[in-house]
Amino acid sequence: MSVSVGTGVAVGRPTTRQIYRVAVASIVGSVIEQYDFLVTGIIAATVWGGIFFKMQALGAAAAAISVYGIGIIIRPVGAYIFGNIADRSGRKNALVYALVLMGVSTLLIGLTPTYDKIGILAPILLIIFRLMQGISFGAEFGTAATWVVEQAAHSKYRAFWGAWVGFAIPLGLLLGFTSVIFVKSLMSEAAFNAWGWRIFFYIGFVVAIVGLIIRLRTEESFVFERHSAKAAVLDHPARRVWREMPLRILRTSLVNAMFGGAFFLCFVFGTSYMRAVGFTALQAESIGLIAAASMLVFMIIGAFLADYINRRAILMASAIVFLVFAIPYFYMINTGNFALAVVAEVIGFGFVFGFGYGAIPTFYTENFPTRYRASGASAGYQVSQAYGGGLIPILAGLILRAVGIHHAFIYIGLMVMVYALAAIVAILLTPETKGVDLEGVSEPQRA
Repeated sequence: MSVSVGTGVAVGRPTTRQIYRVAVASIVGSVIEQYDFLVTGIIAATVWGGIFFKMQALGAAAAAISVYGIGIIIRPVGAYIFGNIADRSGRKNALVYALVLMGVSTLLIGLTPTYDKIGILAPILLIIFRLMQGISFGAEFGTAATWVVEQAAHSKYRAFWGAWVGFAIPLGLLLGFTSVIFVKSLMSEAAFNAWGWRIFFYIGFVVAIVGLIIRLRTEESFVFERHSAKAAVLDHPARRVWREMPLRILRTSLVNAMFGGAFFLCFVFGTSYMRAVGFTALQAESIGLIAAASMLVFMIIGAFLADYINRRAILMASAIVFLVFAIPYFYMINTGNFALAVVAEVIGFGFVFGFGYGAIPTFYTENFPTRYRASGASAGYQVSQAYGGGLIPILAGLILRAVGIHHAFIYIGLMVMVYALAAIVAILLTPETKGVDLEGVSEPQRA
């Protein structure tokens, strides 16, 4: 399958309009990823346990959350495969191929029969399709961020343009929460659990088709076109970046692992916890909707400040707030007061995630040179998803089964605080990248 990388080697620097076109194209797949991240998290925690696993209630919920987690743990495989494609054949090409796999796997999850219909084959198929989906998602963030940040390489608002990939997170969450609330309002809980949940995966498939059309009509980043025109493309970029910059991959991954913890703590586990302490499903989803909206606002502010101040200061602010607020978040939820729960979610997730993600896309892309930028950015980002966003749900599932939901929050809160501390250390050890030359003339000083 061959996909054109554009209209030829770029002449001169891209205009604002050309940067905007790539920013829009880069955001599409990431919106679907975040939409699925939320919807799958909610459905795994509330529906899948009862229809795909023949176990007692808490055990089934833990198994379903674990299936959700393995779709994240597999992402580094996708990062390696598609990062290699992106650094050899173009950022656009890799994202087109990934979006095809994403659409197909999302549709197949929606079509998977239940345990009552096909027995043990049901959870096996669910796991396979979730792994396929995870591999496709492994391509998205790092490569999409590389695509748009390279296109905006000479803009004084580089962090802002890079944050468009981050904007996909609140936009995807808003789409997910709105869809869940709307669909649930149209049917009974029994109907939703029986078949209504599948609608979200069909929506994801349709949006993937739209995104594919948009990406096919968009040009390649001018930095990569100049790079490839010089015959500077490596034979095995994904392998080379692991061999030459393993410490840089580790440091950058530690920063994002904290955000994976924040997502699980406040959205996946947080939603279930709200239900356990007495909030209705509609209230919990409405709180999440408000937090997602606030996240978009904080992300825009964080992006502009990352351009005005620097990347590290923004990331450090998010890490410190998360470290301090991880446990108090649950005490505010425990009050059963809707307003306090909203404040908890806005601080614990809206600010922590949103403000930090104003700098994350440029942080990742600026830390790696052009020759393997997509591979490096994808590796650092997705490895963090494996031991952050993916491992945390699995460990949380074990904690849930051991102590029950009313006591689990203390242990889970302490666990994610460790991730926050690791992120703070990594930020301190990583050089500032604001102003680094993305065409390869200069790089951050420490490997």
